[in-house]
Amino acid sequence: MSSLALLLSALLSGLVFGLGLIVSGMANPAKVLGFLDVAGAWDPSLILVMAGAIGLSLFAFVAAKRRPNSLLGAPMLLPQARRIDLPLLAGSALFGIGWGIAGFCPGPVLVGLGQGLPKALLFVAAMLAGMVLYDVMERRRAARRLRALP
Repeated sequence: MSSLALLLSALLSGLVFGLGLIVSGMANPAKVLGFLDVAGAWDPSLILVMAGAIGLSLFAFVAAKRRPNSLLGAPMLLPQARRIDLPLLAGSALFGIGWGIAGFCPGPVLVGLGQGLPKALLFVAAMLAGMVLYDVMERRRAARRLRALP
């Protein structure tokens, strides 16, 4: 499949995802924070959004596991890791803390950025800084492992 078809597929997927985030309320930080505030004025409406996403994803992953290539011919690259380790737990905790503070996670914050929300710009800057920091730390860790080899 051509790179143009892959790019158009990615664009269409991103547009559908962004529209879904807007329609469901997942791009609204106030709605997300209301969902996360289980001890206060809890808004459980996003449970339906998450249940729908998990259910649809379950079927999509089952189908994807049976295919060597995507519908557009690209290799099917699915996660292989199965271990629950400290980096996974620490990353999950940091993700949850950031989500709880800001009401954004990486997908919805890009929608907020497109809407011109200043809070989204600050979040994206912090997210990018975290990505750079992670990359630097991983490169150093890989270099230490190489030096430790006999």
